[in-house]
Amino acid sequence: MLQLRKIFSLCRRPGLRWHHCAAVEVKNEPILEFKHGSTERDALQKALHELKDKMEEIPCVVGGEAVWTKDVRFQVSPFKHSHKVAKYCYADKDLLNKAIDSALSARKEWDLRPAEDRAQIFFKAADLLSGPRRAEILAKTMVGQGKTVVQAEIDAAAELIDFFRFNAKYSLDLQHEQPISVPVSTNTLVYRGLEGFVAAVSPFNFTAIGGNLAGAPALMGNVVLWKPSDTAILSSYAVYKVLLDAGLPPNIIQFVPADGPVFGNTVTSSEHLCGINFTGSVPTFKHLWKQVGENLDRYRTFPRLSGECGGKNFHFVHKSADIESTVNGAIRSAFEYGGQKCSACSRLYVPDSLWPEIKGRLLEEHRKIKVGNPAEDFSTFFSAVIDEKAFRRIQGWIKHAETSPDLTILAGGKCDDKLGYFVEPTIIESKDPKEKIMSEEIFGPVLAVYVYPENEYREILHLIDSTSPYGLTGAVFAQDKNVIDEATRLLRNAAGNFYINDKSTGAIVAQQPFGGARASGTNDKAGGRHYILRWTSSQVIKETHVHLNEWTYPYME
Repeated sequence: MLQLRKIFSLCRRPGLRWHHCAAVEVKNEPILEFKHGSTERDALQKALHELKDKMEEIPCVVGGEAVWTKDVRFQVSPFKHSHKVAKYCYADKDLLNKAIDSALSARKEWDLRPAEDRAQIFFKAADLLSGPRRAEILAKTMVGQGKTVVQAEIDAAAELIDFFRFNAKYSLDLQHEQPISVPVSTNTLVYRGLEGFVAAVSPFNFTAIGGNLAGAPALMGNVVLWKPSDTAILSSYAVYKVLLDAGLPPNIIQFVPADGPVFGNTVTSSEHLCGINFTGSVPTFKHLWKQVGENLDRYRTFPRLSGECGGKNFHFVHKSADIESTVNGAIRSAFEYGGQKCSACSRLYVPDSLWPEIKGRLLEEHRKIKVGNPAEDFSTFFSAVIDEKAFRRIQGWIKHAETSPDLTILAGGKCDDKLGYFVEPTIIESKDPKEKIMSEEIFGPVLAVYVYPENEYREILHLIDSTSPYGLTGAVFAQDKNVIDEATRLLRNAAGNFYINDKSTGAIVAQQPFGGARASGTNDKAGGRHYILRWTSSQVIKETHVHLNEWTYPYME
């Protein structure tokens, strides 16, 4: 639950006066364990049972009203694609323009609302997710996106709750960050929302990301058009309803599933676009960026562009590394949620002196991994990949490995889409460190390994830095402190989130703010206190308390 207490701190205020002000203290949401007989396990199993073979009808929501168009679609469960979990529709250009108008009609009043009022809505939403709505959001994430219990819990519960609470706290803290005032004048910094609307485009792989991409700008006084992923409609709509139940006015966020190009063309052609908050592929983000550039002369303000675009994340293993940490870290990072995390490890560099033992341990642990239906079998480690498109793409990579003379499949490699989109966890050894499997993002349960001569680790560090266009996450496994320091320096720009003796996944809000540069995005560090500044346009107000009695200066006399 939300930890609130008054912390009396000295705050600089106008006229050199000081007074006590209330601050808000929040903590990371505890991750529940769902052990046999626990109340949370019972509640989740009940929620999963209620969703079994059920389909929810999910409309577009524009101007606070449910709207259906003729372009009806279905979201299916990844591990049972015969199960349609949601019926929804695409917003067309006319409906999207109506959504823009509806959002703009509410913008001024919402922006003028006290920051405390807006923050309280998100604190309440977090409390709802932490308590009475937790099982629902977890079950919909599991059934709709194919997550296991723990992967749903750390995403749709813990991370989303943390986003709402910490962002709300940061927004309140921000009000106390004021410029210096002097006896003759008072200076105030006002954190306004952006002038226009923000377009939020969210991915399938994290329910929490959708809530944050739409929620953070709204928290800061903006109005938002939220385009959720087609393969996360069920959970995204549940998040949207939680926000409404927490008191978010209906016109602040417009819920508009849509065809990607139609949405992109419509929002970027509006003179009122003031920001795009995006998580997805590099080509899509580049295309949106180009569209904004082409339309720059029509905008009323320069749009803010924030994007997170994935990575080709690495684990570097030095000869001094702890082998158990190396193996377990690789298994978790590469295969949890089927490798469908932006931060998942997909390239592993191992010294030849350790490779026989690490290879043996990897194959031993690989045989224990259970892939299946996470809603019915809680011992499942990961489930099917998200949809047929992903299945075919990953299958293509495995076929490439089967035919390439430089690649050897050490484990896994089988694909089966009869019931769901299942791909075995696959480990591939590459003789060529520059083979495309070592540089291109796969976004599936495929781990590529390159074995290097142990004394050439410096060259490998340079190779890691230059192999991929991305710069999201990476990890170094070593006990030698000098090597750790050296790797940290040489890989300074190779990862926005850099881990030492830990896996490349698992960033926690407020502990490891997340994001990377290069092709991985704009590195705005979601989950950090500065992220919300992307969604404000500050104004400085100077009020002078003395009369100006002359216009000349002393030097003129």
